[in-house]
Amino acid sequence: MAGSNPNNQNDAFNGKNGHEEELSPLLNKDLRERDEKPAKVSDQKSPRSGGSPACKWTADGLPLAHGSVVGEPVARAQWDTSFFACLGRNDEFCSSDVEVCLLGSVAPCVLYGSNIERLGSSPGTFTNHCLPYTGLYLIGNSLFGSNCLAPWFTYPSRTALRRKFNLEGSCEALNRSCGCCGSCVEDELQREQCESTCDFATHVFCHPCALCQEGREIRRKVPHPGFNARPVLVMIPPGEQTMGRGA
Repeated sequence: MAGSNPNNQNDAFNGKNGHEEELSPLLNKDLRERDEKPAKVSDQKSPRSGGSPACKWTADGLPLAHGSVVGEPVARAQWDTSFFACLGRNDEFCSSDVEVCLLGSVAPCVLYGSNIERLGSSPGTFTNHCLPYTGLYLIGNSLFGSNCLAPWFTYPSRTALRRKFNLEGSCEALNRSCGCCGSCVEDELQREQCESTCDFATHVFCHPCALCQEGREIRRKVPHPGFNARPVLVMIPPGEQTMGRGA
């Protein structure tokens, strides 16, 4: 046995392996699939590298031209009611629009607190915003004869409403209607700064109309926080029943 040929030993070893491979076809199938997986992954990635240089990809595997990717600016929606539509529209929210108009004219602090409560939907939001507004309202009317301090406190709510529902601002509305402010709309950062400034100016120079428009918009998009509570089952006892003899 010491003088046996090494080639014969290799042939016997290969024959044994071949016999084991024939006895375990499932193992061979798993090995082949394991060897083919890297090739499939490389084939999937190859179109990105071989594609046109103008097409860029994100980490999720979507092109930047895809509408759901943050890389592409999404068109902003218009407000449901116009700025000077004090009584709203003749739809299912017409009664709510009249309520908003009355609150904005008589008790703007209540309207502002209600708007923030619906927008924030957290307990204590109404009180935390209604009371400071009332204090600023009284101080402004006592010292300056007008409600000039409260708009400095309320204008961030308009910015938050625009960003939450992707609504267009004053600069975009002017650019859409008459072509003004086109340079501000092109750059995203510059546009947001311009829109925040317009939100502040809107509350300062036409505060009741701004509050009413925000109130109408919020009531059309956000239900009252009280509606999110669990339904209460009310048990109504049956009425008094009397037994009588049949005729």
